[in-house]
Amino acid sequence: MYADDETVRRILQDTGDTWAVVGLSGNSSRAAYGVAEVLQLFGKRVVPVHPKAESVHGERGYVSLADVPFPVDVVDVFVNSDLAGGVADEAVAAGAKAVWFQLGVIDEAAYERTRAAGLDMIMDRCPAIEIPRLGRRS
Repeated sequence: MYADDETVRRILQDTGDTWAVVGLSGNSSRAAYGVAEVLQLFGKRVVPVHPKAESVHGERGYVSLADVPFPVDVVDVFVNSDLAGGVADEAVAAGAKAVWFQLGVIDEAAYERTRAAGLDMIMDRCPAIEIPRLGRRS
């Protein structure tokens, strides 16, 4: 377990509403596409970050986190575990407040580096699953 419910709740409710989704493209059959839709329904601004820099769900896409010209609160990572650590490092450099690695994305060294830099971090969980469970304020 790489995050307790309180950390999940804090990221979903209090960390901010601008989420960069790394790996999000216009391919509607990919998990990132559906999760981004759920994030938008929950009131989050979703910023696609993908080498194709496609616009998705009405938001302009960017090639990398460094190319996003405004602050990002949470970086949601849909890349393979072997690439995820580099994305976490980019999130720290970009000034994000939290990093979220999706289901199956695990890099314990990146988790330690990101937490040591003062960011909240979650690994191997999905916000589309956690929002109905923990994300709504009562």
